[in-house]
Amino acid sequence: MYSIDNVPHTLLFLLLLCTCASACESNPSAGVEVAETVREVSDLAVEPNLPDWHKTAAIYEVNLRHFTPEGTFAAFEQHLPRLAEMGVDVLWFMPVHPVSVEKRKGELGSPYAVADYRDVNPDFGTMDDFKHMLATIHESGMYAIIDWVPNHTGWDNPWITDHPDWYTQKDGQITDPINPETGESWGWTDVADLNFDNKEMRLGMIDAMSFWLRDVGIDGFRVDVAHGVPVDFWEEATTALYAIKPTFLLAEAEVPAIVNDGAFLVDYGWEMHHLLNGIAKTQGANRAAKTDAANIARQEGEDLERVTALDIDKLLAEKHEKYQRGYQMQFTSNHDENSWSGTEFQRFGAGHQAFAVLTATFDGMPLIYTGQESAVDKQYEFFKKDEIDWGDYQYADFYKTLFDLKENNEALWNGEYGGELVKIATGNDENIYAFTREKNGDRVIVMINLSAQPQTFELGSGMVAGTYKDVFTENPVALGEADVQKLGAWEYLALSN
Repeated sequence: MYSIDNVPHTLLFLLLLCTCASACESNPSAGVEVAETVREVSDLAVEPNLPDWHKTAAIYEVNLRHFTPEGTFAAFEQHLPRLAEMGVDVLWFMPVHPVSVEKRKGELGSPYAVADYRDVNPDFGTMDDFKHMLATIHESGMYAIIDWVPNHTGWDNPWITDHPDWYTQKDGQITDPINPETGESWGWTDVADLNFDNKEMRLGMIDAMSFWLRDVGIDGFRVDVAHGVPVDFWEEATTALYAIKPTFLLAEAEVPAIVNDGAFLVDYGWEMHHLLNGIAKTQGANRAAKTDAANIARQEGEDLERVTALDIDKLLAEKHEKYQRGYQMQFTSNHDENSWSGTEFQRFGAGHQAFAVLTATFDGMPLIYTGQESAVDKQYEFFKKDEIDWGDYQYADFYKTLFDLKENNEALWNGEYGGELVKIATGNDENIYAFTREKNGDRVIVMINLSAQPQTFELGSGMVAGTYKDVFTENPVALGEADVQKLGAWEYLALSN
């Protein structure tokens, strides 16, 4: 997501377009041109061509600008063996394109101000360097997707001079993105707004995306602010992309229409993320000044509505009702959350690992962001270089355990390919989130104390008695129905058969 003046796009949309509706408070994607981008889809509009590997995949977001002192494709290659060993399947690269110089924000500009859709940022290396890195990724058994920015370009993108009619214009001049409610600028002055009413621009965008799949060989896209583009464009574009080869498409959105119609396989679990932030806030766990969209919107003087583990089931039920296919990406951090809302330590406090276990096991595809495997408690700069102190990768084994469990236990596979979540705790649902999932004989049991106090609870119906392996200690654990369990503050237990 492109961000400016310390507030990302989606939050600005939310602040200006949402009222006090609870859905808007918890979901920053909810407020963008709903009338244009969201519609009911009763039949599959796109026939997806999906890679088989998506069923078990975990995803890692690469902030290449900060990843190494050199900040290059070649330097990043040195990290591939450890990422593969950690169980990462998909590497999502933040925009690799050249960054526009004209009207640039900050020292290096926003990576989401794209100067050329068909080239790479020279700070990162050459296109040949990218292809070499991509080949090494594939040799390592991993896959690569790149961030795609369809809503706007930088001001020195060749489209500006070659095709000025491809852009939104006001009084004969190309404009930066405009708030449709007021007719005024959003303030994103370093980018020029693309006009999706122009059919030739649409074809140019599809051609550029096809180039990366067909000629460069990437495995898919994470699409920035996908909900800001008309649904029918995605149906047109993804039909063309799926015709090239099996493709992984992740939408930075939380809009059922573009998943239900088959265009995108995965979108963001934004509402769930902010709900989990809210649970941490209810428990007094976080220390960030601003933890979510609702907190920012209210500015001061009011507390968020109290939320507990019970609300997780309510939200999951709502999502299962709205989404007929695909699944969501779950996370405790990403580049927007880190830069603008705080690190996972600031937002989740002592519960950061408990929430990471939850997002890796309960529903959808897990994501981790650059630096999380080294417990980096730092908000990275967005518009300038900010090197990472990698240390000894102290959480690498923690994430490897979770990712290997997902890979090897079919109960945790993504979406419809995994097992149904069945709750197993009784009498303490506000604080304890305990469940089992089973698929084709594979079973997991997960128990998490989502509170800052020790908790006692009883295992109830849905629990399958037996001896399991604690995936973190590898010790055997015998469980029976009606067993009484105790978990310390933010303690978790993940078991596998």
